[in-house]
Amino acid sequence: MEKMKAITVMSALAQPTRLAVFSLLARAGEEGMTAGDLAERTGTPSNTMSSHLTILSHAGLATSRRAGRNIFYRALPDAIRQLTVFLIKDCCDGCAAICDDLEGDLNACRKPKLAKSRTSASA
Repeated sequence: MEKMKAITVMSALAQPTRLAVFSLLARAGEEGMTAGDLAERTGTPSNTMSSHLTILSHAGLATSRRAGRNIFYRALPDAIRQLTVFLIKDCCDGCAAICDDLEGDLNACRKPKLAKSRTSASA
């Protein structure tokens, strides 16, 4: 990722509603969500949501597809992966160890979900 692209991605996410929308889209997966659903979930007016989705799309964080009368948006999480790699290379001089225990932090995020799914499976 080039420096200007990284700045564009970070700028797009540096706003509370857009960050919330990206998180919702990431959790929605391939199916995505409509702009109306996103507006309702975030309490954002439709015209403002449209602007937010345009910014996320231009930053390469979201894409859309038409299904009949609806337009579904979905996250492009690879942009976050690319941004993370860029930051580690650029800010940490390519040494993940400088960023402390990044792998441990990421694994800690996964453990509660695994435990939860095991609990639901046994219930």
